[in-house]
Amino acid sequence: MFEPTLEFVQCPDPQGGHRMAYWQWGQPDSAHVLLCVHGLTRQGRDFDVLAQALCQRAAALGQSLRVVCPDVVGRGRSDWLKDPALYQLPTYAADMLALMQQLHASTVDWLGTSMGGLIGMLVASLPEPPAFAKIRRLILNDVGPALEWQALQRIGQYLGQTGVFESEQQAAAALWAISSSFGPHTPEQWMALTRPLLKPLGDGSGHLTLHYDPAIAEPFKAITPESAAQGEAFLWQAYDQITAQTLLTRGADSDLLSPQTARAMTERGPQARLLEFAGVGHAPTFVADYQVQAVMSFLLDASLSPS
Repeated sequence: MFEPTLEFVQCPDPQGGHRMAYWQWGQPDSAHVLLCVHGLTRQGRDFDVLAQALCQRAAALGQSLRVVCPDVVGRGRSDWLKDPALYQLPTYAADMLALMQQLHASTVDWLGTSMGGLIGMLVASLPEPPAFAKIRRLILNDVGPALEWQALQRIGQYLGQTGVFESEQQAAAALWAISSSFGPHTPEQWMALTRPLLKPLGDGSGHLTLHYDPAIAEPFKAITPESAAQGEAFLWQAYDQITAQTLLTRGADSDLLSPQTARAMTERGPQARLLEFAGVGHAPTFVADYQVQAVMSFLLDASLSPS
């Protein structure tokens, strides 16, 4: 497998700014960019399998493609914020706009898993976006404007607990215990998803910890049913403003995106096409070949390719 390049973009914030890392695959000068944005505690290397497959397929079709997978601030190789209160969607959306401006793309597609989908909804709903930020096709992976409260509580139970692990194998087992809803993965596939999430503890012990700022939990744990309801109303307003061609992928056993919400998303706003993956909960990882093929079909169909 060829490797991506690691790049950075400078993003503004009230404390003087921060750097966001991103992983870039494919043709570095391509004007067609696919942004793949990860979930709450994950990072951009989650999309290695998908990015490689898409770049190979685009080349076979004679299409130019660049796949860009950011580490959302506070995760992976990106900076940690000085003010944890800024670990919220408006900050993340502003960072993505800074990234998109730096990429100079003329055709932009977006795939967002969970949190990455919520960020994508905000960016795609901008009423008069600059040309570099106009999203052509949008894939929302197991997320919508309404999020099930019980799932948010489940996530809150482990969020911020970055742990200490004696080995990669121990870390992989611990992460699988809270992530088995991702669906079937071979041990090799799961280790490939786990390894980029880890970093040395830094005390000389050789132990490992998760590669994100535990403080991202602070705004999340401040969510109440009342504030969640307000957020849902805001997100539905945003969703209804989206004009991009939209695909909604859902784990058929998801506890975060209900069947009712998914169905509503096919009936309003961009009227997303719904594709459910059996035997998967929250959230599909796009490692399995049939999931990769679904993305390829939506983004790279020759009859729908960008001009």
